[in-house]
Amino acid sequence: MNPPRHHRGLVLAASITGTVLVAVDGTALTVARPALQHDLHASVAAVQWASTSYLVTVAALLVFAGRLGDRYGHRRVFALGVTGFAAASLGIAVAPGIGWVVALRVLQGAAGALLQPATLGMLRAAWPADRLAGPIAIRTAAIGLAAAAGPLVGGALTAHLGWRSVFLLGLLPAAAALVVALAVPALAVPAGVGSRDTRPPAAGPGSRLDLPGAALLALALALLVQSLVTLPDTGRPAVPLLGLTAAGVLALVLVRHERRAADPLLPPALLRSTAVAPPLVLLLAASAALQGTLFPATYYLQDVLGLDPLRSALRAVPLAVAMILAAPGSAWLAKRHGERAVVLPGMALITTGALLVAGLDPGSGTLAIGGCFALLGTGFGAVMATATTMVVRGASAARAGVAGGLQQTVLNIGPALGIALATAAAGRTDPGTALAPSALTMAAVAGAATLLATRLPGRAGAPTAGEVADRTAGQTSSARPESVGRR
Repeated sequence: MNPPRHHRGLVLAASITGTVLVAVDGTALTVARPALQHDLHASVAAVQWASTSYLVTVAALLVFAGRLGDRYGHRRVFALGVTGFAAASLGIAVAPGIGWVVALRVLQGAAGALLQPATLGMLRAAWPADRLAGPIAIRTAAIGLAAAAGPLVGGALTAHLGWRSVFLLGLLPAAAALVVALAVPALAVPAGVGSRDTRPPAAGPGSRLDLPGAALLALALALLVQSLVTLPDTGRPAVPLLGLTAAGVLALVLVRHERRAADPLLPPALLRSTAVAPPLVLLLAASAALQGTLFPATYYLQDVLGLDPLRSALRAVPLAVAMILAAPGSAWLAKRHGERAVVLPGMALITTGALLVAGLDPGSGTLAIGGCFALLGTGFGAVMATATTMVVRGASAARAGVAGGLQQTVLNIGPALGIALATAAAGRTDPGTALAPSALTMAAVAGAATLLATRLPGRAGAPTAGEVADRTAGQTSSARPESVGRR
């Protein structure tokens, strides 16, 4: 028997609210940076660290946080993450100086790392693997809505109430998400697929935490993200390049450790899985191509066309609208024609959108600009929803947190990688005036990923590890008619 409808509704509501909370916070803060800098008499570098410290912390901890969800329960970890995120936001809203803001952003990043994989882990626990496309598509559409609303709401709040109000924006949604998350375990959730996060962890294999592996992965990811973020802005490129080298060395040490670990943080079978690895690469390429195109495009709109931030943000609204519409549509298409039939055209649309952005000039009108953004949003919405479903579905419920952490990690690394590549393509030229070479580089990245998408399985394929695990759970719990595993 399937879990109660209201149970799944609560899980989906909590997942969406947590996802939107993080997305709105990030996009709204971008608009509030100048006011924050002026009010706290901070340097540009210090304000940049307010963003960088968050990105580095969250990227470093996502996979380990997902493993904590697998070990102790995704709803519990989600509740802890939401509480920490809201508390850090409140602290930033009353922070007396930029040092406090940076420190609290680190804490906010740790809390964000806890709640983000849990938003996917909860969905995986509540839905059978072959029915995940719908809820993940709705979650993706909510991210698109947040991306559109964040800059507009953040700009309005900053203009009328000051930058501190931006950090108070998420307190009410956080409280709602916490109430919902705490309500879910109180329901009668039977044994089976959907109850893994409410039962005490079993002893034996899979119950131990790979702390050395977690430390190695965190250090490698922290160095990678820090180096990618600072590479475009530093006057000493040798420093971030040294960081990238150190990250690579740590990655090699991590691989060696994971091969020898009795219970590795990153199970080799999961990373080698054809149901998990290719969609992760596609998510990395799609997010890099999108943000690597949007970065110079934003400068183009403001520095070349002379638009103010609000009018510039309005030009980008078609991207978010297209993403909102593409996500649920991709779930419907994937169910009937297979993931490749969705991801392949999605990557092709991102490639086409980047190519068209490269062709924009000062005479390009609103319709041309909006059309480019619409193509990018349609392609990214389709790829993100479908590839995320593939990643989470490809893992068993016992590894859903790790899979969700990997998915969130590549979505954090991808934008930093795209911006670094776009800046490298621009050379010493201003990003806005170097729109063409930057966008062409991103089109090449998306085009290479399009070739990878052609190798995805078609509609007919072998069941994924997650689907097999769900069927096994259903068979072993057949004596319990209330089991979630039976369909």
